[in-house]
Amino acid sequence: MSDKKAVALKYEAGESSAPKVIAKGKGTIAEKILQKAQEFEVPIFQNEALANSLLALDIDEQIPPNLYKAIAEVFVWLMKSEQKAQIST
Repeated sequence: MSDKKAVALKYEAGESSAPKVIAKGKGTIAEKILQKAQEFEVPIFQNEALANSLLALDIDEQIPPNLYKAIAEVFVWLMKSEQKAQIST
């Protein structure tokens, strides 16, 4: 069994006040989440400590305020990744 961990988040401005967990898992489930992300060209951010914190949340649960800073850093990274991708195409 793989020791991989994965958590997928969703955030839509105006829809909710914070991102929420839409998928999470370890091992085979994590591999499937990562596979779907790659299939749809969703950038993958790796941070084991953050993944562990997010795995403790329920599906459809908004992230708690104590994780806002860490998640904001992920979204900044994501925006930069998307900008780089647009420049290179």
